[in-house]
Amino acid sequence: MTKFPILYWPRKTTGDSEYQLARKVINNTTGIMPDVCTDDIDIAEILSNNPNTIIYYPVFCGSTGWWGELLGSDGVISDKIIISSECQLMVIESEKKVKLTGKTQLLAAEIYPTSGFFKKMNSGIATVADMLATDAGTILALFSGRNQTQFINILESTGNSYLGCIGRY
Repeated sequence: MTKFPILYWPRKTTGDSEYQLARKVINNTTGIMPDVCTDDIDIAEILSNNPNTIIYYPVFCGSTGWWGELLGSDGVISDKIIISSECQLMVIESEKKVKLTGKTQLLAAEIYPTSGFFKKMNSGIATVADMLATDAGTILALFSGRNQTQFINILESTGNSYLGCIGRY
């Protein structure tokens, strides 16, 4: 079954060496040059209409909140490809079409920024990959870790909420 690659690229493509490298890496990986989308992308809609699509989503140094639309959708991160020190591609596929095998899990949570939480959550359990403050005084956070059960136990014991796993690599 052929999977069709789409490269989402929110930046100007002309003269962008990372863009050219991303296209080359995707072509080498899949054997197909990706379609390119430079407008806003609706991951859930694309995967719903085309479940055999692979979306390559760039995460640039300093990007925040890029993972939000994966919560509650059928899209999951199945791999990560490092393009440069400034850019990595998250490989997003339909959860129904991929078997996630990587050990590193991407775990989302809503947390209260208290010292108790950060004292219990150490790097052996999970590390913060991204955080966004909310108007309610909480933080939406993306963690990378290897033990989902241990992560959830720490969250619940400190009064925080687990939002879900958005993939693994």
